[in-house]
Amino acid sequence: MVKETYLHEKHVALGAKMVDFAGWHMPVQYSSIIEEHKTVREKVGLFDVSHMGEVIVKGKDAIAFLNKIVPQSIDKLDYEKAVYCQLPNKDGGLIDDLIIYNLGINLYLVICNASRIDEDLNWIVRNKRGMDVKIDNQSHNYSLLAIQGPKAIDLMKKMGYKIEGQKSFTIKPAIIEGVHLLASRTGYTGEDGFELLVENEYSEFLWDKILEDGQEFGIKPIGLGARDTLRLEAALHLYGNDLDETTTPVEAGLSWSIPKDKIADYNGKEVIMNQLKNGVDKKLVGLVMLDKNIARHGYDVYYQGEKVGHVTSGCVSPSTGKNIALAYIKADNDISIGTTVQIMIREKLHDAQVVKRPFIEKRNRV
Repeated sequence: MVKETYLHEKHVALGAKMVDFAGWHMPVQYSSIIEEHKTVREKVGLFDVSHMGEVIVKGKDAIAFLNKIVPQSIDKLDYEKAVYCQLPNKDGGLIDDLIIYNLGINLYLVICNASRIDEDLNWIVRNKRGMDVKIDNQSHNYSLLAIQGPKAIDLMKKMGYKIEGQKSFTIKPAIIEGVHLLASRTGYTGEDGFELLVENEYSEFLWDKILEDGQEFGIKPIGLGARDTLRLEAALHLYGNDLDETTTPVEAGLSWSIPKDKIADYNGKEVIMNQLKNGVDKKLVGLVMLDKNIARHGYDVYYQGEKVGHVTSGCVSPSTGKNIALAYIKADNDISIGTTVQIMIREKLHDAQVVKRPFIEKRNRV
């Protein structure tokens, strides 16, 4: 059975094209993907991302437990701060990627991907043996609304949110339009913005109020189609495309997020530390097509006549007009930024250039 978010009827009433995604019936677009994409880049957009998972981790051993299951140093995560994390298996492959928020003493919020909630919970519970920690899946009780774009801060201020001093990757309790919620300065677009975690019963009121108050800033509801093109321009990973259980965070280009001095042991640490020291066999690169073809997920990548990898994500970039992609290729010193490779598209090879990621300038750090 396909699940519906609490806002499902709002999307239908707005004329959204609905599709099945990760077991959920979700809006892929309301008008056009390009129009919605440009709205977020230039103004402000509203997303329903309530399909994401919310898991509370609490108890005396919460820090030690989280330190065991992610490579990041949770003991160094300050109150009301957030950190981007990975959830590796014993071999360093990724079960999921997460954001973890410190909500108080021995109290943490873990946001996981919709398609991986069951797998994450199974793995997390299996790793809590002997620890004084409680895992509380609250995904079904909350909605998550994302306000993203250069006008997001203006809209939040208009709605009465006291934004002063809140930086990126932080979370604050707030009252907006009389609704108690958690407001984090995070997102998945490369733009500045906020994600509002609210109890389901208040989500429809808040959705309508955001769209009403956002009219003067050009707000539009945004579907999953534009969410994908926005995140790809910002070179943000999508689980199932760019991340999976056979790929480590080092191979995925996420070495920047992994502490080199973490003392605590964690799943996959030996593999991950070895790759940081000695290198990897494959690496994630950005590509720009040199003709009008689009490199799609699963297409093979060639270099000097040899198959060297495959495309994980690809689309037309509405912001640049270029056809962009992410791909895993063999870690070959001859293939670097500026190198021309080929993509096999409909049994013909088409040139693409390896480029620096991200494909646009990100504006989400405040």
